[in-house]
Amino acid sequence: MGQPVLSVRDLRVEFVTRRGILKAIDGVSFHIDRGEVLGVVGESGAGKSVTGSAVIGLIDPPGRIAGGEILLNGKRIDNLPPEEMRRIRGKRIGMIFQDPLTSLNPLYTVGEQLVETIRTHTSLSASGARKRAIDLLAEVGIPAPERRIDSYPHEFSGGMRQRVVIALALCAEPELIIADEPTTALDVSVQAQIIFLLKKLGREHGTAIMLVTHDMGVIAETADRVAVMYAGRVAEIGPVREVVQQPLHPYAQGLMGAIPSLHGDAQRLAQIPGSMPRLSAIPPGCSFNPRCPFAFDRCRTERPEAVSRGKHPVACHLYDPVPAAAEAHA
Repeated sequence: MGQPVLSVRDLRVEFVTRRGILKAIDGVSFHIDRGEVLGVVGESGAGKSVTGSAVIGLIDPPGRIAGGEILLNGKRIDNLPPEEMRRIRGKRIGMIFQDPLTSLNPLYTVGEQLVETIRTHTSLSASGARKRAIDLLAEVGIPAPERRIDSYPHEFSGGMRQRVVIALALCAEPELIIADEPTTALDVSVQAQIIFLLKKLGREHGTAIMLVTHDMGVIAETADRVAVMYAGRVAEIGPVREVVQQPLHPYAQGLMGAIPSLHGDAQRLAQIPGSMPRLSAIPPGCSFNPRCPFAFDRCRTERPEAVSRGKHPVACHLYDPVPAAAEAHA
């Protein structure tokens, strides 16, 4: 395997408030290879979207990247000047937001927005950019793109608007696309189409995709690997089939246990007690320990580091080489 398209190493993001410093991301590390889809999943407040915003350089004051490194094809980008980062954003890193209506300007046709983006990041002429825009609309499944290119966003359905946003993200053939909840505002049938489209474009363009979502069904259908986040940290990361079928971390087990079975089993779904802790009240030790059915004394005082189980890292004391497993049932 060659150099990853994206490498995130020990990323830390903080928000400075009157009540002190809140750690939104606390030591997150992962990588995404060319043509790979990494799913990032967790409850609201886990830090998924903040991680994506940090990668693309959209953390605004009072937020700040307080530590770690973000590398795009081996070059560090988290410490670049704003103007240089602005040139990378849109050209080398594309973004797909949750609500396509907030991503598209209602006063301009989709063609005008596509052409402007293409001309900003490439050397194409106006006519060349328009042809490229029509080709992109066709590629993402917009019917009659030669005619629809002159339509306004409100003339498209929600699913078609999201396809336009995907076309915008692909304008400059980026190396990385960050898709932040791209299917949440869509109905189930349209979700399936968008999922298929993302997978297809990632394979054909060799684009690395970071897919942020709370929907494990979307992850199972789309991702190659999945990172489970909790309270600003990665609890578990590994191949999607392994994490979905044999999750290791108790939090990941709870998430998978809450998914209804398609086999008609009458068993009750698993429920994780409690809720995600506030940033101002992250518990000591393992942040999941107040909700964990397997927590023991060490979990309440010492923060677990990632331990490799094959190619499947998990941050849990249950898998630590230190012989403390017996305490889990004490």
